[in-house]
Amino acid sequence: MTLAVFLVIAALLSLVVILRVAVSRNLQISGDSRLATQIQPIDLDAFRNLADPDEDDYLRRRLASADYRHVQRLRLKAMAAYIQIASQNAVLLVHLGQLALDSSNAETAAAARDLINDALLLRRNATFAMFKIYIAWVWPNADVTAGKVLDGYQHLNGSAMLLGRLQNPTAPVRIASSW
Repeated sequence: MTLAVFLVIAALLSLVVILRVAVSRNLQISGDSRLATQIQPIDLDAFRNLADPDEDDYLRRRLASADYRHVQRLRLKAMAAYIQIASQNAVLLVHLGQLALDSSNAETAAAARDLINDALLLRRNATFAMFKIYIAWVWPNADVTAGKVLDGYQHLNGSAMLLGRLQNPTAPVRIASSW
């Protein structure tokens, strides 16, 4: 019985992930000036706190089991929101990178390729992290780590800032509100 429930939940989650990827690929964003304004900066300190396994252990030790599950679900919901914003920002940065690939400056084109690669890697890691969050939503004691998304987002922030400085030194692209 438990295996059947697990398989049904896994199938539904897989369907959600597939639909999410399909819809996001159809997202059409036009215009270079609109792209930079659509980026939503993420508070990395708050995201880091949510993704910290030590914080999770602390809450697990200090709270009653029912309270812990409630708090953990709230934390998972917040973590999912951060991951979705990071994933949306990655889509925008892929488009910005694609626009910069045609640059006559070799350094700018190389920075654009790095930005695209970093953004695509972040999208992949975000999809896996969301899958883990859905599993942890059902089983709150499951291990959820968003470290790859957090590290990837910090690296992506550096790549975006480099490309922004190369294209327009007076207005760099910033996708994080703190380090």
